[in-house]
Amino acid sequence: MSDLDHAKLILDQARKDLKALKGMIDQNIFDEEIFGFHAQQAIEKALKSWLSFLKIYYPKTHDLELLFSLLEDHKQVIPIKLRQLVDVSDFAVQYRYESFEGFQDNLDRQDIIKTTGDFVLYVEELLKK
Repeated sequence: MSDLDHAKLILDQARKDLKALKGMIDQNIFDEEIFGFHAQQAIEKALKSWLSFLKIYYPKTHDLELLFSLLEDHKQVIPIKLRQLVDVSDFAVQYRYESFEGFQDNLDRQDIIKTTGDFVLYVEELLKK
């Protein structure tokens, strides 16, 4: 499989997590940690798609900071609003498998859905070039 084909495959998985997010807008039905997990997954997969497209090796990780840093190390421009998505990193493991009780903020689900969607579209456009 080519790097481009692999990047497209991973991005397709990111779209599926984004689609799930859109269905989880109601916090009375979906808890924060479930919503946050799918946001983190969509962002992680979009990052890995971008890295695959550029033929940049990335380790098996859920660490968004590390993945963003790999792109920055390779002189990739990441819009500030999209770079702020790193804030959902803790939803990959910490809030997925540990107590969520220490979390104080309510997630702005509309903003996370929009920004995650913007990020997926940003990577999609990069892959078209």
